[in-house]
Amino acid sequence: MSISRITEIKSSSTVSFDDAMKKGIARAQKTLKNVKSAWIWNQEILLDKKGKISEYRVQMKITFILEE
Repeated sequence: MSISRITEIKSSSTVSFDDAMKKGIARAQKTLKNVKSAWIWNQEILLDKKGKISEYRVQMKITFILEE
């Protein structure tokens, strides 16, 4: 039997939501072992003073399997 756990992270990028997602997952894999899935449950953008997108952010829930 395996037991999984979920942790929530927020990641950002100046390039795209996709890049923010990839950076977040890559960072999670440095700390967590047995990462199995991610659920993107929120996205947001930050705007600069001219109204242009300056940052993309994603909030995700990462599922990983606990070791025996």
